[in-house]
Amino acid sequence: MAAKSGKTQSFEAALAELEHVVAEMESGKLALEDSLAAYKRGAELLSFCRTRLDEAQQQVRMLEEGTLKDFTVPGDAGADR
Repeated sequence: MAAKSGKTQSFEAALAELEHVVAEMESGKLALEDSLAAYKRGAELLSFCRTRLDEAQQQVRMLEEGTLKDFTVPGDAGADR
C-alpha cells in the first residue's frame, strides 16, 4: 500500500484518498501490517476532513449572521406579482 504521508492539501484530495484507503481495506487483500498502516492513515484523513468541515461550518455561520442573512436577489421584488 502506498500511503501518503504529511498533510493533505485539500479537502477533496483527502476525501478521495480516504475513499481509496477504505476500498483497499474492504478488499481484504492487505497484509496485517498494511491494514494497520491503512487504518492509521484513514484515521488521519478522517480527522483532517472533519476539521475542514467544522471550519467551513463556522464560516457559514459567520456569513449567516452577517451579510448573507438579509440577502435578496435584485429583481425578485416583483416576482410574486
